[in-house]
Amino acid sequence: MDFAKVNVEVRNGIGKGGARKVRATGKVPGVVYGLKVEPITVTFNEKELLTSLDKEKRRNTVLELSISSPGGDGKSEKVTAMLREAQINPLSRRLVHVDFLRVDLDTEVHVTVPLVLTGKAIGTTNGGNLHQSLHVIPVAAKPAAIPTKLEVDVTPLEIGDALHVSDLKLGEGVRALLDPRDAIASVVAPKAEKVEAEAAPVEGAVPAEGAAGAPAAAGAAPAAGAAAAKEGGGKEEKKGKK
Repeated sequence: MDFAKVNVEVRNGIGKGGARKVRATGKVPGVVYGLKVEPITVTFNEKELLTSLDKEKRRNTVLELSISSPGGDGKSEKVTAMLREAQINPLSRRLVHVDFLRVDLDTEVHVTVPLVLTGKAIGTTNGGNLHQSLHVIPVAAKPAAIPTKLEVDVTPLEIGDALHVSDLKLGEGVRALLDPRDAIASVVAPKAEKVEAEAAPVEGAVPAEGAAGAPAAAGAAPAAGAAAAKEGGGKEEKKGKK
């Protein structure tokens, strides 16, 4: 099977100082490791690596590294590898350092694959909301069997229905590294809306005790006082007549 080819060169300088010198020449420092082989520090051309990556698989692209010595004696080692980690400058968005992982085509590797939902869930036409629980799925597969993406059709989902990891069609030689019962997508009922009419006062309604009725009770006090004053005034008037 043919894989994307990238030329890398062994570098002797290690540490931050050596990496800075590499970047000053317009190249990117990196390391090739894995399969219990001694790590090799390398340099490579950034543009060559980026153009070699599959536009969809990206980091899951299987590469054929051609590792040559600094002297340029024409000898090179062919290594099958994948991009394990890439450090990127947050300002320039240029590669700062890359880790290449040696892989065996007959041995599984662990990677993450994008999850894509297709179709339109029936439940959404009835007012439900589609919720995607996972956007990537960790899987184990041999390098050549790694899928570009995983698709699942959500069309049959009614409100309250869900799809799980066990519903995924992974393909031969691919297994999910998740519990089969884990939900990946579901259709949920819309949140209950607040009814403004319940909060607004209703014309002609009797005020609730302790609320609108409170001012009325407070207003009754002067009336009671007035009655008492009137009663007292009547007694004084009777005394005067005697």
